[in-house]
Amino acid sequence: MLPVKIGLVTSSVTRQGGGIFFALRSLGKALGEQGGVEVEVHGVADGGWAEDGESWKPLRCEAHAGRGPAGLAWAPGMGGALLAGGYDLLHTHGIWQWPSAAVSRWHRRADGPYVVSPHGMLDPWAVRQSRWKKRLVSVCYESAHLREAGCLHALCEAEAEAIRAYGLRQPIAVIPNGVDLPEGEVEVRGEERLMLFMGRLHPKKGLPNALRAWAARRGEAKRGGWRMVVAGWDQGGHEAELKRLATESGLVWADMAAAELVRGGVMPEAEVVFAGPAFGEVKDALLRRVSAFVLPSFSEGLPMSVLEAWAYRLPVVMTEHCNLPEGFAAGAAVRTGTGVEEIAAGFGEVFGWGGESLSLMGERGRALVERSFTWGACAAQMAEVYRWVLGAGGKPACVTN
Repeated sequence: MLPVKIGLVTSSVTRQGGGIFFALRSLGKALGEQGGVEVEVHGVADGGWAEDGESWKPLRCEAHAGRGPAGLAWAPGMGGALLAGGYDLLHTHGIWQWPSAAVSRWHRRADGPYVVSPHGMLDPWAVRQSRWKKRLVSVCYESAHLREAGCLHALCEAEAEAIRAYGLRQPIAVIPNGVDLPEGEVEVRGEERLMLFMGRLHPKKGLPNALRAWAARRGEAKRGGWRMVVAGWDQGGHEAELKRLATESGLVWADMAAAELVRGGVMPEAEVVFAGPAFGEVKDALLRRVSAFVLPSFSEGLPMSVLEAWAYRLPVVMTEHCNLPEGFAAGAAVRTGTGVEEIAAGFGEVFGWGGESLSLMGERGRALVERSFTWGACAAQMAEVYRWVLGAGGKPACVTN
């Protein structure tokens, strides 16, 4: 089997890139463990590089200096580095930013193929956001970048349908994200009930309606000993908006850093706790302490946070926009809509459970992850796609025309 050299290209190569950063880092390392695949990563340096650069090892990750508005992710040095890299194939992760143009330039000059993973950015809700900016970017470079790809990658069937609805006709490989299983056993939770949201604090996550729903069910929550923990990094001042909404809804809230929360400190007399971002050991400890997970999102590709929750044996409350119907089918998740009443109904269902019911749903989630969402299996499928696009292998079963 001939070795292939792959370049993974994205905007942010730090945790400021959100779920794509974590997914790409894990995929890259798993690909590097596949026989005959050499992997290098290119992205844009931002404020988190000093902290996260080492986390890419043993992969070589080059963070290029950015210029201009941060949202554009313009890195003038990226294009030349891609051309000098000797890559057989490039793989773009995320769209609507300058790395798409750099990959297109490489394609035209090096005459090499590439794969694009939109990561949910072609879903109808996502496309409607900042519509005029995306139209401009599309005219300048994104339309060509998408239409000249040798293959598109969808995280789930729903994303594949969204890609087709956008008008793209190339082959699509449907390969989910994976998850790293936690080390050791996840201990049985105590009597304290914590419902966790963890991720980017952004309007698309649906947290405003989740807070309103919590307020609507506050009596049941208090009787069952439930509190909500909102852990995540703020984007665009959304955290301040959430705190104002909590106050307006009559909820008692408090700030408590995730590191303090997991040390077992006394919880404040609060119905909602804003815990800030949680990474590494703190994140692991937080997932081991909470009792359930919620993601009332309007739009997702395939959320890593839900897979991680299941890996930690947590029952999940989520919308169908999370694109994980397997969770509903396996009895590992409660289905909710994005409206206040729908989310409140989902909360009410969980508030009525005892520990045995919570544990049972969590066990179903863990079994689902072990069966279908490990990084090794995802990387093996992606390596097959690369070889097929390069003409060095047959068409993988995950690819549809």
